Amino acid sequence: MFKLKENHTTVKTELFAGLTTFLTMAYIIVVNPIILADAGVPIDQVFMATIISAVIGTVWLAIFANYPIAIAPGMGLNAYFTYTVVLSSNGQIDYITAFSAVFVAGIIFILLSLTPFREKLITAIPENLKLAITAGIGLFIAFIGLRMAKIVVANESNLVALGDLSSSPVLLALFGLAVTVVLMALNVNGALFIGMIATSIVALMTGQLHIDKVVAVPHLPEGILVWNPIEAFSQVVQFGLYGVVFSFILVTLFDTTGTMIGVAKQAGILKDGKLPRARKALLADSIATTAGSMLGTSPTTAFLESGAGVAAGGRTGLTSLTVAGLFIIASFFGPLVTSISGVSAITSPALIIVGSLMIGVVKNIEWHKFEESFPAFLVILTMPLTASISTGIALGFISYPLLQIVKGQGKKVHPLLYIFAVLFVIQLVFMPH
Repeated sequence: MFKLKENHTTVKTELFAGLTTFLTMAYIIVVNPIILADAGVPIDQVFMATIISAVIGTVWLAIFANYPIAIAPGMGLNAYFTYTVVLSSNGQIDYITAFSAVFVAGIIFILLSLTPFREKLITAIPENLKLAITAGIGLFIAFIGLRMAKIVVANESNLVALGDLSSSPVLLALFGLAVTVVLMALNVNGALFIGMIATSIVALMTGQLHIDKVVAVPHLPEGILVWNPIEAFSQVVQFGLYGVVFSFILVTLFDTTGTMIGVAKQAGILKDGKLPRARKALLADSIATTAGSMLGTSPTTAFLESGAGVAAGGRTGLTSLTVAGLFIIASFFGPLVTSISGVSAITSPALIIVGSLMIGVVKNIEWHKFEESFPAFLVILTMPLTASISTGIALGFISYPLLQIVKGQGKKVHPLLYIFAVLFVIQLVFMPH
């Protein structure tokens, strides 16, 4: 099935590569529940939804595409779900309604993945805007990490200020950040996961973490949350969540496609610059997103951490299947994850560090061209300052074609971008956001 000999690998190598990938991305099992819990979703529900969606997407890639790539709920989109869609609505939108938007995005995403339109959409959007979206999300989640750790706090005169660095929670977070940064600098596989373990041990010793139970039979306390497509679409229309759905689709589109191409290139899978079995591979995140929304988690994406497994020798779907198996084993440790999730100082360093990795793409933005750099700057600046990924995307998509027209380069802008710009103007001016 996996054509190990043809791909010049062995079962032992693939299993080790799968373990490596899992360790580098296992932090999502803890971080995702704590972020979505702020939206009111029960931690146990998110924990199991995270694992089930990861298993569905990763097994799909393993069996149907034979790729050594793992799928799981994406960082940034979980924060957008909680802080922009749910909390900023002042009680008008609950997490069930927000999951309906994710469900609709997943269905549309599946349809896009079955057609050539997904590839056309990717090429229509300028590279500088794609890079800016990644960087903006990085700043957004890093800021959330700093706020969760209370390293920065609210301040009336200047919005934010430095927190009390002598308090126990802040000291614990700084310890976790220092340990993880050192491990990252030393290129230790699983640095984020190991950093959380080390911080958890210190939290136990200092009385900030209390563990009553470690293992339990996996379960979904609230069952299936969203299942009726008609009802889900009606809620999107009722609450005007068009921009939310579009943002979910757009960010996942770039994130997954970019990651798959990058990791596939690293693994030697790319053939003449193209992804083999591309349509089957691109269905993985859309199917996992749809399933995840039904169970209680934000959109899924291909994880860049899969590159660690490829670096360890992973070349086939057996690597991904190993990751999925380890996720299933992790599902039995729900009580432990629930306890750890209750101490934000344990998880916040991972957010800060992931944010720092994401913002690195700014080096590839064409800063010497103002008509290219200013829309990118708007995206990066407004995402963390407005706590809204969709607002950042909207301002970038509106300003980009305008500046290109001023420069006499309006013809080089794809027609789809003009359509998006008009839709975003309508959303910002006439719809709640």
